[in-house]
Amino acid sequence: MKSIILKDFGSVDNLTITDLPIPSLQEGEVLIRTKAISINPIDLKTRAGRGASAAFKDTDPIILGWDVSGIVETSKSDLFKTGDAVFGMVNFPGQGKAYAEYVAAPASHLALKPDNISHEAAAASSLAALTVWQILKSYAKIKKGDRVLIHAAAGGVGHYAVQMAKYLGAHVIGTSSAAKKDFVLSLGADEHIDYQKQPLEEATKDIDFVLDSLGGESIDHSLNVMKKGGTIVSIPSGLNEQVGEKAAAKGMHGFATKAYSSGTDMQEIAELLKNGQVKSHISQTFKLEQMREAHLSLETGKTQGKIVLTF
Repeated sequence: MKSIILKDFGSVDNLTITDLPIPSLQEGEVLIRTKAISINPIDLKTRAGRGASAAFKDTDPIILGWDVSGIVETSKSDLFKTGDAVFGMVNFPGQGKAYAEYVAAPASHLALKPDNISHEAAAASSLAALTVWQILKSYAKIKKGDRVLIHAAAGGVGHYAVQMAKYLGAHVIGTSSAAKKDFVLSLGADEHIDYQKQPLEEATKDIDFVLDSLGGESIDHSLNVMKKGGTIVSIPSGLNEQVGEKAAAKGMHGFATKAYSSGTDMQEIAELLKNGQVKSHISQTFKLEQMREAHLSLETGKTQGKIVLTF
């Protein structure tokens, strides 16, 4: 099978296309013939030797990737049968090995792909959408009318966060550059903040919940506009270690968190996609052979929505 392997941690030049044997299955797994995959910032960090790289330190060859959508070729699980269209985030934060024509995946990490969405849209909505959904379920407890601030609202995580928070009844404020204002508002945001022109503290206040995908100073500025007792959840590891301590000092709640593979949560996301309550916005589509270009594009930090690769 055609695969992208990482020869060593470092630059995109270490991503190389090669042929490998089709993976064998364990009990409870299915073999997916890949139709589309998606990449995320964790892919870039891991490629560079950070992120989830510790999970690969004794692995040869290294195959990155966690987001996949495709067709079940073989099944060793009662959950799915041959021919089923499935999608999900596989084995995160371990080894998903999704940069390949065939992926061996635990069936418990997958959901059936809705018939009315493409494999590209399904792959896009795996890690990013799952991250948001798990945060909103576990930490936000959004009530109708709650004021929710989404940082980087036009990005991969952010554009799902806007839609999901609106679905739950929140008043959503999204930050982005001015160039992406119309996109953020089209997602359902009630207000837009141009982070390049206006300090956050002058732009909003009385925030009940913040989803922070930036870390660092973004945490401090967010706490300044939150209500007492409000909650902030910060995603980027390495930039959010003190979020709990900083929040507690101001009478608020702060958490650092990571997504985890869950077929149950993916099934709930599948329903949102099926019913049109959430949509994947794909800014660029590449072929597997263009993995280096895909990484470089995501590395600019200016992606609107998601980047996917097709087979």
